[in-house]
Amino acid sequence: MAEQHLLATCWTTAGDVGPHCDDQRSRLPIRARVDAAAAAGFSGMGLLHADLMPALDRYGARGLRTLLDDHGIIDLELELLTDWWTTGPARARSDRVRRDLLTAAESLGAHHIKVAPDVTDLPWDHDHWVTEFAGLAAQAANAGTRIGLEFLPWSNIKTVHDGLKITQDADTAAGGLLIDVWHTERAGTPPADLAAVPLRHIVGVELSDADSEPIATLFEDTVHRRRLCGEGTFDLPGFVRALRSAGWQGPWGVEILSDRHRHTPLREAVADAYRTAHGVLTRAS
Repeated sequence: MAEQHLLATCWTTAGDVGPHCDDQRSRLPIRARVDAAAAAGFSGMGLLHADLMPALDRYGARGLRTLLDDHGIIDLELELLTDWWTTGPARARSDRVRRDLLTAAESLGAHHIKVAPDVTDLPWDHDHWVTEFAGLAAQAANAGTRIGLEFLPWSNIKTVHDGLKITQDADTAAGGLLIDVWHTERAGTPPADLAAVPLRHIVGVELSDADSEPIATLFEDTVHRRRLCGEGTFDLPGFVRALRSAGWQGPWGVEILSDRHRHTPLREAVADAYRTAHGVLTRAS
C-alpha cells in the first residue's frame, strides 16, 4: 500500500472556534498548531484566511513556509472563499480575500484553495457559475495552485453530481471538487458514484464521521457533532475504496468539527484525529 498522506484541515487544529462563531480566528498560536499536526503524523495542514493573514504578518511568506517545512508539513490547504459568484459589496469583499489567498498560495506553494457554494440556496444561473468558476480557476493556475469547490447538502450545490456539472462544464485542469464524506453521506450518495468521478475533477478529499441521523439543522449537526473517523456510522471504508478506485492518492484531509473536539487539549485532539483517520485508511486497504 502506498504511503498515506494526511492533512489536518483548519478546524482540526483551530481549538475552541468554528464556522458557527462570529470571530473565526483561532486563539492558538500558529506554531503550536503546526507542532501539534506534525507530532501527530500529519504531513499536510489547512489554514483559514482569518488565521493565514496574521501568520503572514508575523512570519512573512518565507518564514511561514520554513516553519511548515521544518515540521514536515508539505501539503497546504487555504480556505475559504465565498461570494466569488456574486456582485456588489459582497463581491468586493470576496475579491479582497481572493487576492490574499491567491497571493499566499503562490508564495507558499499551496496544494489548493477551498471555495464554498451559496448556502442561502437561492435561485442561481448555472452558466454564470461556470463562467465565474472557470475564471477563478484560471487565476489559480497562474498562481500554481488549484480551486476545490466543496458541495454542501444545504447549499445550491448539494451533491457531487451538482458539483460535477459545474467543473465539467468549466473544463479546467485547475478547478475541481472537494469531496467531503460528511456531505456525501448526508446527501445519500453511494460510494459507487464517487468511484466514477474522473480524477481530474478531484482536488481534495476529507474524512470524518457522524451518527446515523443529524440533530437540528445539517449545519448545526456538522459543526457541533462530527465524530472521529470510525466512531460513527459512515461507510468510511467504502468511501476510501471508491476514491482510491477513482485514482486518488492523497492527501487525505481530516476535518473534525465538534464541541468535544474543540474542548479537548490541542495535542490530544489532533493526535486522535490522525490516529483514527489513519486507522480507517489502513483497514480500507
